[in-house]
Amino acid sequence: MSKKNQISFLLIITIAGLVLLPFAIIKRPLKDWIIVFLVSCIGNTYADKFLVSKGYLKYNIRPFKNKFLIHFPFDLVHYPLLLLYYNQWTLHSKPSGLFFKLFPFIIPQVFIETVAARKTDLITWKKGWDWKHSFISLMFKFLLCRLIIAVIRKGNGDQLSLI
Repeated sequence: MSKKNQISFLLIITIAGLVLLPFAIIKRPLKDWIIVFLVSCIGNTYADKFLVSKGYLKYNIRPFKNKFLIHFPFDLVHYPLLLLYYNQWTLHSKPSGLFFKLFPFIIPQVFIETVAARKTDLITWKKGWDWKHSFISLMFKFLLCRLIIAVIRKGNGDQLSLI
C-alpha cells in the first residue's frame, strides 16, 4: 500500500469517526458519556505515549509527527469512540456480559491493527510486541474505563445522570 493510500485511509476513517462521535456522546446520560470520552482520551494517550517512548510501538505515518509521539486519530477519535459504544452497550450488563461484550469491539480492532502492522507503515510493532499484547492491553483499558464509570455511577447512587 502506497504512502498516499495509507494517508487517505487514515483520513477517511478519522473523518468517519469524527462524524460518528457526536452521535455516541450526545445521548443520555450525557455527563457519563463525556466522562467516558475524556477518561478514554487521557488514559489511552498516556498508555500510547509510554509504549512509544519504551519502543514497543512506532507510528511512521501520523499527524503532528514532529511534535508528538502519540497517534492522535487513534488516541482521540477511534479508541474513545469504540469505548463509548462499548460503555453504552454494557450500561445495564452484569459482569459476565461486560466480559463477553468486549470481543465484538476488541477482535476487529486487533485484526485491523495486525494487518496495519504487517502490510502498512501506519504502525510498527517492536521488542516482541504482537497481536496478543494489543488484545490484552485493549481488554484491560476497556474494563478499567468501564470500572471507572461504574464507580462514578455508584457515587451517584446507581442513578443515571439526566444531563
